[in-house]
Amino acid sequence: MPFGKGHLVVRLGDFPKANPAEVSVAINPKNPTNVIATSLVTGIEPRSVSYVYTSANSGQTWKMQKTANPENRIQGDDSVAFDQEGRAFRSYISFRGLRAVAPLNPLNGIFVTTSTDEGQTWGLPVAIVDHRNSLTPFEDKPWLSTDLSPESPYRGNIYVAWTRFDRYGSSDSQDQSHVYISRSTNQGQSFSPPLRISDVGGDCLDGDGTVEGAVPAAGTDGELYVVWAGPKGLILDRSLDGGKTFQKDRTLIETPGGWDLAIEGLYRANGFPVTSVDHSRGPYRGTIYVNWIDERNGDPDVFVIASRDQGASWSEPTRINNDPVGNGRAQFFTWMAIDPIDGALNILFFDRRNGKGTETSVQMARSIDGGKTFLNFAVALEPFECQESTFFGDYNGIASYNGLVIGVFPHFTSVGRLALSAAIFQFSPGTQRLQP
Repeated sequence: MPFGKGHLVVRLGDFPKANPAEVSVAINPKNPTNVIATSLVTGIEPRSVSYVYTSANSGQTWKMQKTANPENRIQGDDSVAFDQEGRAFRSYISFRGLRAVAPLNPLNGIFVTTSTDEGQTWGLPVAIVDHRNSLTPFEDKPWLSTDLSPESPYRGNIYVAWTRFDRYGSSDSQDQSHVYISRSTNQGQSFSPPLRISDVGGDCLDGDGTVEGAVPAAGTDGELYVVWAGPKGLILDRSLDGGKTFQKDRTLIETPGGWDLAIEGLYRANGFPVTSVDHSRGPYRGTIYVNWIDERNGDPDVFVIASRDQGASWSEPTRINNDPVGNGRAQFFTWMAIDPIDGALNILFFDRRNGKGTETSVQMARSIDGGKTFLNFAVALEPFECQESTFFGDYNGIASYNGLVIGVFPHFTSVGRLALSAAIFQFSPGTQRLQP
């Protein structure tokens, strides 16, 4: 447990012969010492499986457990969130066979499991989508969020948004990708039929021309926002009736260089947007934030925009990484958490401002003025070299509550395998001062 510059870095668990990646993390609002993280792990039959990590002491130590997989499916794209009563929900994709190759027993879908005991045990999976005997269409990258606002008429709703490919990997212009959403109004016992919310689709090549990276976020009065990336940039859709119907798509901002980023030493990387709303009682309550990466300055940088009028107007982009502009050094895989108590923005990303080649570090940035300015904190982890042959995942995770900030991320070890670590910061609430 090395301490460095006022924070703690701990390992979540070790996989001597496997590689964990694609992390989500959440802090229990009923008991903030309870933290749950999830990841996929590659190198374990049937090629990738899901794990859950639980902490009872604000992330200082973790218990690791493999999730149930009775049909021996490939699992991944895990996301975790709590509701206001402390129930935890985990969404994930699950399929058998390769995406682009018809297997003997094809099936795929999106599932949600629930824990009522702080992540120690999980109920049977509930299907949002379950395609039997078909890999087409293919469902990908579901992200889960809950409505926690006391003022919301839809408080307790669970939302899951994702991309549906007509045929994953197809170059046929007739095959499209679209963004879908489903909601639960009964604590995850059942979900509504999938609703397509993207007015204009993309291609199925899983690149800049695909609509992808949808993250739902509930507002303080129950409004629902979903932002995703596509060939036109970042697209916003909004619902005012608890996810039953949605308005017309709106382009928020172009993303120079697209969302499919070429990062040396990585099999793939993206600049997908992350959307969240300030639910604190602070001066920026109700503000919507969107965090993403693009190459408008000639190399990948991390940005945020804000709306303080329910999405009607938006600020100019704020550059979050504070290294020199246009220096050719990449930042990648950003994720954001807004503290529901003090309203601070906390953003975790990988960083190459000081390294050579693929040498990578981790940064956490924090804003206490509504996303106008940020202070960067270097995570006390030795820089690591990336290896393109090992799947690094598509995102990291971060959560925050009353000044506690926990960022969870994969990184390469000295033996060339991936590990998961957590960087734990404890700020004086509403400030950028780390507590001793």
